[in-house]
Amino acid sequence: MTDPNPVSASPVAHRFCIAPMMDWSDLHCRYFWRLLTRKALLYTEMVTSGALIHGDRERFLHFNDEEHPVALQLGGSDPSDLARCARWAQEWGYQEVNLNCGCPSDRVKSGRFGACLMAEPQRVADCVAAMVDSCNLPITIKHRIGIDQMETYEELAHFVEPVAAAGCSVFIVHARKAWLQGLSPKENREIPPLNYPWVYRLKDDFPQLTVVINGGIRSLAECKTHLAAVDGVMLGREAYQNPWLLADVDRSLFGIDNPAISRDEVLDTLLPYTRLQLARGVPLNHMTRHFLGLFQGLPGARKFRRHLSENAYREGADIAVLEQAHELVRASIARMDNSAAGHL
Repeated sequence: MTDPNPVSASPVAHRFCIAPMMDWSDLHCRYFWRLLTRKALLYTEMVTSGALIHGDRERFLHFNDEEHPVALQLGGSDPSDLARCARWAQEWGYQEVNLNCGCPSDRVKSGRFGACLMAEPQRVADCVAAMVDSCNLPITIKHRIGIDQMETYEELAHFVEPVAAAGCSVFIVHARKAWLQGLSPKENREIPPLNYPWVYRLKDDFPQLTVVINGGIRSLAECKTHLAAVDGVMLGREAYQNPWLLADVDRSLFGIDNPAISRDEVLDTLLPYTRLQLARGVPLNHMTRHFLGLFQGLPGARKFRRHLSENAYREGADIAVLEQAHELVRASIARMDNSAAGHL
């Protein structure tokens, strides 16, 4: 538990956010991302209200102090249960609670939460109101532009209106519909067409709200384009698969110095963290799987990924595996530099 005492809400900047991603955005991943950007708002994986109420609360809520600012994403549809969880989020030291109204998987659909909640705007409003009453943290929503047979912008606005009236002022909008029948979660991230204009219109029609756009964004240049129309951007898969993109977020989008000078520096900082977690019994591959894309685009990147993928999962794997992978990259870059010098 980070902080046993309740904390007061403080303004949370949503100009650049990294999405909650199941099985990806755990505390080790978020620690890694924080080495690349101080300003990005980080989100946990979705945690269901049932898991917190009936499961190992410490395991689900624990995070590293270095991760701030960090928000907890909840999944659920019972106002009283979500209110309890929001209170715990405040006690643990999170800076925001986000309600998942966008995940289209069968598991969340059968549990009556995720994207299917877009069909029940009043229930979502009741959930938001209960959480607002239970804590001092900002309560935010992540949702789609629609589901299934919702075909009009007006239906999207009909979802937003009561939720905003209940006390939610931040709407993170994945600019795709979700088809709850006929498409897998992976297909729902790729097949429904992106509709950025609807998200822009939402900001125009609800200027008092903070509107954050999500879906298909692959570069900081695209982020800047979106920021001319909305308040914030959220990246998901691109931030995970090409993490060095994050190393220029602070300079490019916030006008401050970037924290990371080089990928080597980042990895050197990760080594003591990894040693500490290994000493606590965390398997090496639970951490290194998040680092695989660090050297993407550089000589030796494939060797780095392969060495970690083939060795980090082995029983007894220790810090030497990560150090060896780093040396493979360094050697590849040195050979390229020597070759280039020979042609001068």
